[in-house]
Amino acid sequence: MSGTALKPDNTELAVDRTWLAHERTLMAWVRTAVSMISFGFTIYKFFQFEAGRTLPAARGVLTPREFALIMISIGLVALLMATTSHRKETRGLAQHLEGRRSMAEIVAALVGLFGIAALLSALFRS
Repeated sequence: MSGTALKPDNTELAVDRTWLAHERTLMAWVRTAVSMISFGFTIYKFFQFEAGRTLPAARGVLTPREFALIMISIGLVALLMATTSHRKETRGLAQHLEGRRSMAEIVAALVGLFGIAALLSALFRS
């Protein structure tokens, strides 16, 4: 019996490498989105805490609350665009993937839910 029957062919290995590259790319975008969302929410909570200490409220063109909302929104938009791009790019690999599920997409969805909760929290609390 030959050992070559167990070895995957070059096409299969290339598809695996391409799939994993797409997964890594989406996970990098997820990390970036988490950073932006958490930074925005932290800024919001920090200045909310400071406002409770009777310090004068920040005024100007861009208040800390608006800055936080912008950062959270940018993180969510980046996550949505990255996930959409990931789906588009992996659609071409669908015939070779044999029912694989993207763990990166699942993580992106969970982070998106967290980001939406953070955005709503910052929006509806004064």
